[in-house]
Order: sequence, then C-alpha cells, then structure tokens
Amino acid sequence: MTTDHDRHLLDPHGQPGHLLRRAQQISVSLFYDELGDALTPVQYAILGLLALHPGIDQVSLAGLAAVDTSTGATVCARLEEKGLLERKILPHNRRQRALTITPEGARLLASLEAGALRLRERLLAPLTPAEQHSFMNLLSKLVRENNEQSRAPLSMPGT
Repeated sequence: MTTDHDRHLLDPHGQPGHLLRRAQQISVSLFYDELGDALTPVQYAILGLLALHPGIDQVSLAGLAAVDTSTGATVCARLEEKGLLERKILPHNRRQRALTITPEGARLLASLEAGALRLRERLLAPLTPAEQHSFMNLLSKLVRENNEQSRAPLSMPGT
C-alpha cells in the first residue's frame, strides 16, 4: 500500500532527476543571459577544456567533456568552422587529429570569463556561502559516483 510519504517521494517535483533537469534548464537560461549566444554551453565547455589541454585528440577531448564521440566531433567541427579551433592530423596516427585553440578562440574565451563568473554567482545566489560549498561538494560527489551510469562517462586522459 502506498503511503502519503511514498506519494510525496513519487511527486515529480520531489524526484532528483526532475529537479536536476530543471536546474539544467535554469543554468542554460542564465548561461545565455550572461555569456550571450556566441557559443552553446557544450561548445564553451569543449573550448575551455581545449585551452587547458592543447594538442589533445578529439576522442580524448570528448571523454574529458563527458560527451559522446559523435557529439564531440560535431561540436569540434562547428568550432573549427567558427575559426575557434584547428584540427591537425597526427603523424603517428592519421585517423586522429590534434586539436588546438586558435588565437580567436582564446580571445573569445577570455571575453566570456566575467560572464562565466556572473553565471556561477547567479546560479548559486539562493544559497548561503556554506550551502554553496556543500551543494558543490554533494553535486560533484553525485556526478562522480554515478559517472559509469552515464551514456557518455567522464574519461580523463591517460585513464
């Protein structure tokens, strides 16, 4: 028999997945408010990771961004079309391409830094500083501990 407590737990507004989806909707909305539409959130993540890992291959970059390889390839192609990254064939493996951010890509990333900081502030603003710290720790743990359940698990280079 279903209790009132069980019914409450089954309410979509009390489901972690539903709340995470809503949080993602809010995050994306704030992303465009603060950073404009020069890049999508996934393009921003890919470009930012590329800046930290110059010369990485496309498959490894997709794993680092936790997107599937076909999405990673599409995102990289769009960023290349925009002149924000370059792909060069690796001499030891003609099927892999080394990726580097272009000077234009680096300038764009730099121009978005203040907006990215405002985005973080706005998204976490309803929480006290202590709650923000706890929330980020718990959210990171939730993602880390469930990584293998993802359709595109995070994969660090060399692991």
